[in-house]
Amino acid sequence: MAPHARRSEAVGPKPPAPGGKLLSLKGDRAFQRLRKGKAGRGRYVSVKWLPAAELRVGIVVSKKVGKAVVRNKVKRRLREILRRLHLPQAHLLVVASPEAREADFAELFRDVVRALRKSGLVQ
Repeated sequence: MAPHARRSEAVGPKPPAPGGKLLSLKGDRAFQRLRKGKAGRGRYVSVKWLPAAELRVGIVVSKKVGKAVVRNKVKRRLREILRRLHLPQAHLLVVASPEAREADFAELFRDVVRALRKSGLVQ
């Protein structure tokens, strides 16, 4: 096949590769639906989830955690932690507590795993 020729295969959206980009929850309705989800809590985060056709994640870090730089740091850490975990297909909400600003990456990682285990999403 010539390098410029088109393939006849149907090309659809690719699932996120391990370590790839996470799909985010969109819209207020998705977040409201998760209020009825299965919950788990750790020291630094609480999680809620519902089974779904694809993995979508919502991360909530309120102003109680700190100023914008601190909130973004916590969000980046949580996003990276969720990328490293091989999560099943679900809609997942992760809410950071104000104490999350003092946690280092390893503590936050352990806490997210603990909360996910309590909620029943992972074993």
